[in-house]
Amino acid sequence: MISKSLKRLGIGLLVMSSLAGCNSTDNEEVTETKVNVATEASGIFTNPLFPNGADPWLEYWDGNYYLTTTTWTSQLVMRKSPTLAGLADATPVNVWSSTDPERCCNFWAFEFHRLKGPNGYRWYMMYTAGQDGTLDYQHLNVLESVGDDPMGPYQYKGALMPEVWNIDGNYLEHDGKLYVIYSQWRGDTQLNIIAEMENPWTLKDQEHMVLTTPELDWEISGRKVTEGAEILQHNGRTFMTYSASFCNTPDYKLGLLELTGNDPMNPDHWTKSPEPVFSRTETVFGPGHNGFFTSPDGSEDWLVYHGNDSVEHGCSATRSLRAQKFTWSETGEPEFGEPLTPGVEVAPPSGENGPLVTRVQGQRYQLVNATSELCLDISADPEDNRAVQRQCAGTNGQWVLDSTTDGFIRLANREDSKFLEVANCATSDNARVQSAAWRNNYCQQWKVEAGIDGNVTLSNRYSGKPLAVAGCSASANQAVLQHNTDSACNQWQLRPMGEVALMSQQSGKALAVNGDNIEQQAFDYQAEQSWLFVPTDTGYLSLKQDADSELCVGVDANQVVPGANISMVNCEEKTAQWRLTPKDGGGMMLFNRYTRLPLGLTDCGLAEGTNIAQQPDLATRCQIFHLREPQ
Repeated sequence: MISKSLKRLGIGLLVMSSLAGCNSTDNEEVTETKVNVATEASGIFTNPLFPNGADPWLEYWDGNYYLTTTTWTSQLVMRKSPTLAGLADATPVNVWSSTDPERCCNFWAFEFHRLKGPNGYRWYMMYTAGQDGTLDYQHLNVLESVGDDPMGPYQYKGALMPEVWNIDGNYLEHDGKLYVIYSQWRGDTQLNIIAEMENPWTLKDQEHMVLTTPELDWEISGRKVTEGAEILQHNGRTFMTYSASFCNTPDYKLGLLELTGNDPMNPDHWTKSPEPVFSRTETVFGPGHNGFFTSPDGSEDWLVYHGNDSVEHGCSATRSLRAQKFTWSETGEPEFGEPLTPGVEVAPPSGENGPLVTRVQGQRYQLVNATSELCLDISADPEDNRAVQRQCAGTNGQWVLDSTTDGFIRLANREDSKFLEVANCATSDNARVQSAAWRNNYCQQWKVEAGIDGNVTLSNRYSGKPLAVAGCSASANQAVLQHNTDSACNQWQLRPMGEVALMSQQSGKALAVNGDNIEQQAFDYQAEQSWLFVPTDTGYLSLKQDADSELCVGVDANQVVPGANISMVNCEEKTAQWRLTPKDGGGMMLFNRYTRLPLGLTDCGLAEGTNIAQQPDLATRCQIFHLREPQ
């Protein structure tokens, strides 16, 4: 399959078994079986997936699809979902923004690739940006992720060629070398050009070579354009698709090259297909600027691209996101077929409904029961997969709250790489809760809602009933079951583990200390951008930079009014405690225990140094922060 999509088996491990629907495990006594089509989402979708989805890039990694599309703004947006259809309603999260006048604006064509850099494998986000009010200074920029999470945080690494116009960058790995392929105007002709790289953000001081020149009739409709090169590697062969003709015409389309020699820098070692490989139909116009991804089980190859529904539409916000499966010819060339007609039902990528075991990326949490002060965990007995409460420790009971759809999450266990479910999709009180492979059913999804004294409740999507400790016991290894809503021990504290970066959903910048003041800064591995959440006497938490510090995030002079400044105050102050409230898309609002008001960005600013204040509860993205691991 597509080699870059299978590195480190990023598709996860699909467990081949006879499990289907909500079957029980071998060691479970079945007390109730309630398998119903209503427990599962079909995953069937129709194109377009959603509007205004130009220049898409999509990867499936560790149990989730990740998607970027052009924004035209100063923000880089990412969507995430465990299903392809779920991307249509996934919360857009801005993972980066810039206010530097040289590269602040007109963000285009983001692509994120998992490459081995100086510090190991990282995600490298290459995107086009330029200056306000003009498109004359567009150029490629590169970000590097902190770890293996495509959601970041990201650090800015540099611009490839900031002095000249260049767009639509894509990486090629071949024979142990790394190359970038980009597009550039020379006179009245737009070319695709290749250059070798020193590392994912630095070019070697060598000549750049032209790979595609628009010369065939189907490459010069409207203007002479070849752009948007994308690499496709299969069975030891390397192909490159590219978008041809002017994007403002309905004749924008895909062409194809194959590397038929050994040297990617030698244009003679590439062979161009004489005909386009993906073109307009009577219902889809201007299909192009594509990407490739594999299905969750690795058995299918998929094409993602943008297109228009009308011949009058061009390269504007009318371009919508589309996806479809493609195949291979008997002689080993890709066969993309035709763009699917809008409204035609498309089956989801193979393996989307599991069974899947994978280490989902994201912030780790412990879920601490408010009554027993023990952590939600899975039995230590390897023959037993039931949910229990155990002593909280840094080596167990860690969960990722991973968004699904409609405001629900799945609870991904970091130890066994499985997911919390209600066994057999039971709706009864005291039903067993257990760890199991992901099968994309509602019995494995949960609603996290504000509870009492800073705590939360976790209710099953299918039954609507909450998690609680059996008999409200304070004993370790007591079962955690599905109870009724009247249970007295269904309150849980969300306790983030380890050092945390707090990234604004609005700006993609990190909450940071400057002196004693709290502001936002572009992420740059600074100690001032790293936080610890320390539990207090209830479900509330203190937010500090060092476990032994006497200073915590609080409100200046204990003011209760909106607009009051946020700074580092003595941890004994009454405004130095906070409640985490989950929001759709995986973000959190931080509410002050005393004032009951949330943190937020002043004026929803993107600028470096924008101040943090307490605000009225408006639940905007300017008040939502995403917890990420900063190392």
